Amino acid sequence: MTEEKLPIRVVVADDHDLLRDGVEGALSRFDDIEIVAGGRSGEEAVEIVREHRPDVVVMDLLMPGMGGVEATRIVTSETATRVLALTSFVDSDLVHEALAAGAVSYLLKNVDAEDLADAIRRTAKGGSALAPEATRALTRPQTSGALADLTERELEVAQLIAQGRSNSDIAHEMSLSIFTVKNHVSQILAKLKVRSRTQVAALILRESDAPNRTV
Repeated sequence: MTEEKLPIRVVVADDHDLLRDGVEGALSRFDDIEIVAGGRSGEEAVEIVREHRPDVVVMDLLMPGMGGVEATRIVTSETATRVLALTSFVDSDLVHEALAAGAVSYLLKNVDAEDLADAIRRTAKGGSALAPEATRALTRPQTSGALADLTERELEVAQLIAQGRSNSDIAHEMSLSIFTVKNHVSQILAKLKVRSRTQVAALILRESDAPNRTV
């Protein structure tokens, strides 16, 4: 008898009721996603997470009062809940601030329901999802060639990170222990001089798209 899989518990935080209701309605179509609650501000998002401990918060970044970046910082420092930033536009500083605060995924509000649901699944598993516009905002010209400092094994791990794989997925695929994967990830972050695996993914994607370069 197979064990029934629990749905991914999600909170949606957005100060625009119509947008928040739209996101919740779109996600309610998926049997493996459960909408726990919705918040109209960063303060509400933090309190809801403290109470319900969802798996993922879909967080608008620009809200009155406490913004989504500060709410993300509090949520990720106090709980195991993962944050998927969902916003209307890409600003390079905002992308960096959100990821530095602990967001693991960053999408635009024009994303379709299927892609948002898939991003939530990846985020809940410890992976990441990044809009192409956010990827471009994260990468800088001087990063070209940075992957040359990685060992062959580290590059393989980095490529799997770019595919949104969690540490457990990587460990299984590469027949490594979780401890070894975590050590590789730490080395990759240090060598690439970035602070999050989402930034690693952005760099891998940028290098892959560069002319005459293969990753």
